[in-house]
Amino acid sequence: MVSVAKVNMAVDLGGIKMQNPINTASGTYGFGREFEGFYDVSRLGAITCKGCSAEPWDGNPAPRMCEVTSGIINTVGLQNPGIRAMVEQDGDYLAGLAGRGCAVIAQVAGHSLEEYVRAVELYEEVAPWAAGLELNISCPNIAAGGAAMGGTPEGAASVVKAVRDRTARPLVVKMAPARVPEIARALEDAGADALSLINTIPAMSIDVRTRRSRLSRPTAGLSGPAIHPIAVRMVWEAHNACKLPLCGIGGVRTGADAAEFILAGATAVSVGTANLTDPTSAVRILDELTQWASDQGVSDINELIGAFEC
Repeated sequence: MVSVAKVNMAVDLGGIKMQNPINTASGTYGFGREFEGFYDVSRLGAITCKGCSAEPWDGNPAPRMCEVTSGIINTVGLQNPGIRAMVEQDGDYLAGLAGRGCAVIAQVAGHSLEEYVRAVELYEEVAPWAAGLELNISCPNIAAGGAAMGGTPEGAASVVKAVRDRTARPLVVKMAPARVPEIARALEDAGADALSLINTIPAMSIDVRTRRSRLSRPTAGLSGPAIHPIAVRMVWEAHNACKLPLCGIGGVRTGADAAEFILAGATAVSVGTANLTDPTSAVRILDELTQWASDQGVSDINELIGAFEC
């Protein structure tokens, strides 16, 4: 076994204190307890819970997921039981996980500014264990005819401005994979504490026998290894556009993948689709990332954030 020199792996994601940079991507990790049978989840720096809204959402009709080359396409539609029901079911576990040293980030979903505000207010009321809130601004805005809230600098900033005074907790904004530099700057100006990027990339898959979509909708979100190089580039763009700490998301399967994000400017890294193919992925990636940091000869992982040289 290769020896690992002692490296401080603790990072600060906009006020969310993490014992190491490894987080989990919302929607791929449930509420954490589902993975306890595979390893001690409290070893991770953080988990990001499945997105929840003020009221329950049914999500989209089946079929909602299909496998494609180097990834999956999903149109789950943020199905969730609502914040109160989630806290009743999983709140005690999440409070215990936070007490064991793993930060818990609660994701906020909404179809309008009013829904985002109500969801944040509910988390404030019933989830004292949450170290921070992640705003998923890729939800379709019903009031705007279904356009994503985060598709423009103005739309993205409006969500942060609407909820900023409703919570003192760190606000992480999950960005869509579009207009990254402009939107990152707008979110920084609006009061975000950190950014997570990227969300899934719009894609489609056609069943050539039936000539119909393999899913219930024509287009859906692509995640997995196929999007990793794109995500690394967008993290680098955000790092150069703003001063906010970043969480890199997209196709992380190995410690080397996580290291790419850190070198590009990410403070933390989320493991997503890999959790679905190998439920031990996140803790294995943590071990590999720790070994990499040791091999780089640093005493602190923070020395490597943004250390990419062109």
